[in-house]
Parts: sequence; structure tokens; C-alpha cells
Amino acid sequence: MAEHNTLGDRGEELARLHLAKKGYRILESKWRYKHKEIDLVALYDNKIIFIEVKTRSSDYWGNPEEFVTKQKQRFLVEAAEKYIFEKDYDMESRFDIIAVVFNEDGPQIEHIEEAFYP
Repeated sequence: MAEHNTLGDRGEELARLHLAKKGYRILESKWRYKHKEIDLVALYDNKIIFIEVKTRSSDYWGNPEEFVTKQKQRFLVEAAEKYIFEKDYDMESRFDIIAVVFNEDGPQIEHIEEAFYP
């Protein structure tokens, strides 16, 4: 497995643990619709939360959340709409980003709620 995939998997695991500590219930991990993937889907405060996890080994090239492009946001929204339709959910939703940076002090996690809007 490529090193960036391993790093991404580690970041997603930390994100799951972080969310669980905050009381989020993880419903799905790596949910796919066609070629689009939602990293995590969670239930919290009677809302469906779609979470993009961005992991980097450093912030030298910028903060991880800066790499969630407008195109990636559109893909996430499209996949989220399909998820809601398939699961027949009728509740509010939102899009969060969890940025994970592994540095010499250990992993740094930032949870950005309502990071973007459809």
C-alpha cells in the first residue's frame, strides 16, 4: 500500500476516535457512490454529518483543509444527496472537515464544523 494511503488511513482512524469522544455515532466509513467517496458519515445532534478527512505529514504546503477544492465539495454534496436518498433520511445535514497533521509533536486534529455549504 502506498505511504500516502497508510497516512490517510491513520488520519481517518484518529478522526473516528475524535468524533466518538465528542459523542458522534459513526454510521459509515469510506461510503462510495460511483467514483465519489465520503470518508465518514456520522449522526450527531439529530443531524447527518458528512465528514471529509484530510491528512498530511506536515503543513509545509498549507493546511489540510485548504485541499478540499470546490470540485471535491461538489462531489461530496452529490454523494451525500445519494446517501440521504438511499437511506431515506429526513433530517438536517451538514458538511465538516477534519484536518489531521502528523508532526514532531504528534498528530494535531482540527474539526471544522459546517466547513462548506451545498
